[in-house]
Amino acid sequence: MKLLLHACCASCSIQCAEALAADAVPPDLFWYNPNIHPYTEYRARMDSLCKFVEDKKLSLITEDEYGLRSFIEGTRDLICKQRCIFCYRFRLEKTARLASEKAYEAFSTTLLISPYQDHELIRKTGDELAALYNIEFFYRDFRPFFREGQNQARASGYYMQKYCGCIFSEEERYGASRGKQ
Repeated sequence: MKLLLHACCASCSIQCAEALAADAVPPDLFWYNPNIHPYTEYRARMDSLCKFVEDKKLSLITEDEYGLRSFIEGTRDLICKQRCIFCYRFRLEKTARLASEKAYEAFSTTLLISPYQDHELIRKTGDELAALYNIEFFYRDFRPFFREGQNQARASGYYMQKYCGCIFSEEERYGASRGKQ
């Protein structure tokens, strides 16, 4: 199967890529994450993913779009989990469209390794986009590999983020929204 795998970062990509390759589905990775903020975080994650891809001799397509304004515009009236609906669709739609245009058989995402992501929402979004772009959404629950991937990333010296990616998740991670400084 020819699979395009949306990649959010190196640490989440390691075990996804290994598991897929072990099942004879070596993916091409796709970087498109205009949700990640601030810019220094965006760059650290992208640079680390590029290093991982180089180290493992994988294929990577990049859409280098730091999208602060477009992401904020798309989420300005959304709160809580609703912003995640926008975020998943924002990134997965670009992945599905590219996969369809480039004649991949399926698309998926490394977000499926995180126990902190809403798998049902990701799957629902992926299935909707699969129908829209006439391509398969390849769902796999990679969560059992999460800790191992994190450990491999640390051991390899890849950048390890501390929050999901958007400016709102950074605020939640560091407690500013609860009055902490």
